[in-house]
Parts: sequence; C-alpha cells; structure tokens
Amino acid sequence: MYEDILVPTDGSDHAERAFDSALALAEQFDSDLAVLHVVDTSRIGEPALSSAELVVDQREDDGTVLLRGLSRRAAARGVDTDVHNCHGEPSREIRRTATEVDADLVVMGYQGHDHDRTLGTVTAQIVRSCDRPVMLV
Repeated sequence: MYEDILVPTDGSDHAERAFDSALALAEQFDSDLAVLHVVDTSRIGEPALSSAELVVDQREDDGTVLLRGLSRRAAARGVDTDVHNCHGEPSREIRRTATEVDADLVVMGYQGHDHDRTLGTVTAQIVRSCDRPVMLV
C-alpha cells in the first residue's frame, strides 16, 4: 500500500509520536522511510558569513544527531531509512522532499515545538498544499 513514507521531524514530542506511527506503518507495509529535518531559515535567515551561519550550522548538526538516532531505531526494526537534513522554509522543503522521494504518505505531528494547543503552522500549510496523503499524529 505504501512503498515510501516521509516523516518530517523537528524533535518535538508530536514529531516523535509521528515517527513511531510512520515506523509502525513502514513495518506493516514493508515500506522505506524517509526522515526529514529542516532548519527553518525563514526565522533566522539564510547562512552567509554571519551569526546566522553559526545558528544554522548548529541546528543542522543537531538535526544530524536527531536523524541518526531515528535511523538507528528504524534499522533495529528492519526498516530502511533515507535521511534528509536541509535548511529553508519548512513547508516548501517538506513538499519538495515528498516529491523527491515519491512519498505515498506524509506522516506529521499535529504540532511542533512552537505550538501549544493549536494545529501547527507548518502542519496546516502541508495539509492545505501537499499533493499526496497526509496523516496527522
């Protein structure tokens, strides 16, 4: 049913639960799992020999550590992963990566680090604009 599943993550509790759900689906359907971390440069600016470059580099490094951990968890359950760590505007990068990996499903947390009780901004943008099924966790 699903050959390729994309799960974007920001390391939040909601993203962690989304990863667990995506991993369970990948096991069930023998799917490949693409895991994406995006450094939101719409908030801190694009890197260019400035303090923003240091922030972006640190967040990319943090994302690499996060992605490696998720990849190891998936491998321990027999699921192949493809990790993507980039920077840009998150909803744009999620849609681009979904197209790039030809995802049959995008599994996302209901909200990320920046929200308390409402649907996350990036999540809402993906639900409205993604050209493939989106599952919210």
